[in-house]
Amino acid sequence: MSEMTHFNKDGRARMVDVTAKNDTIRVAVARGEVRMKPETLKAVREGGIAKGDVLAVAQVAGILAAKKTGDLIPMCHPLFITGADLKFRPDEAGSRVEIQATVRTTGKTGVEMEALTAVSVAGLTIYDMCKAIDKDMVIGAVRLVEKTGGKSGRYGREGEEKWVEKL
Repeated sequence: MSEMTHFNKDGRARMVDVTAKNDTIRVAVARGEVRMKPETLKAVREGGIAKGDVLAVAQVAGILAAKKTGDLIPMCHPLFITGADLKFRPDEAGSRVEIQATVRTTGKTGVEMEALTAVSVAGLTIYDMCKAIDKDMVIGAVRLVEKTGGKSGRYGREGEEKWVEKL
């Protein structure tokens, strides 16, 4: 296992110094899901939620979350995000909405946390908009799927289906 980079020599938390790192194109893809009752999924798909277009609002919330990650996660660097997109895939067989976020930047540090935050906040937004009809929803399976850039290069999670464009 690699050393824990977010601790100083005294064992206290620190923000990693990335001054000497080279700028590279960095891309991260994360996924998650919101499991719900079949009738809730139907209402989401057919626009039957009183608060409005659930996936449109979740899309905007996820993009905003990617941009604000440095304000939410204490040791994350504030980044200039050059691109952020979310895609949603309703899965009737699994009674869920799958969420995928792709975040891009050119810089000294990666955007994995931004992609994970985007997925998480999009899931929370779906929950918020649908909770009046389904409090049993479960947000979960949030994970990094793929990343490129930086000295560690490319990472791809084994067994992940490529349901949106590959990096």
